[in-house]
Amino acid sequence: MDPAGKRPTTQIGRISPSMPSITGYLAPTLTVTNLARSVGWYREVLDLTIRREYEPPDKRQRDACLTEPHTGLEICLVEYSGGPGGPFNEFIPGLDHLEFLVAERTDLDQWAQRLDSLGIVHSGVKEPSYTRNAMVTFRDPDNIQLEFFWRAPE
Repeated sequence: MDPAGKRPTTQIGRISPSMPSITGYLAPTLTVTNLARSVGWYREVLDLTIRREYEPPDKRQRDACLTEPHTGLEICLVEYSGGPGGPFNEFIPGLDHLEFLVAERTDLDQWAQRLDSLGIVHSGVKEPSYTRNAMVTFRDPDNIQLEFFWRAPE
């Protein structure tokens, strides 16, 4: 806010000098129904390591943050003791899906092969007619939709 209490105006593509910066990395925290199962699944699929685990004294929740040390990818998982326990549903406002960007189109073929080797059901590489992009869609143990996504060069 400026001294007059107004937000600084910006043009699309230009950051106001008073706008705080962000790194561009995201560290999503996903609610899961079984922390141990989800930690094992994400570790196996994405080759993540446990950065930290925590359970407060009142045991109302347990969580774990997982990282991939080469890329900086971080995903945190939290299990609430009083949670409803049902599967994820992207039609309820909150999260539609979590997308992992890949550098090359051929990376999608490799991810599809990896998912096959782990016995994880997936869409195969999809190349929809309405876009030049491509993706592989699959779901985690709580039915959260995940996607490896390749963005075609413009």
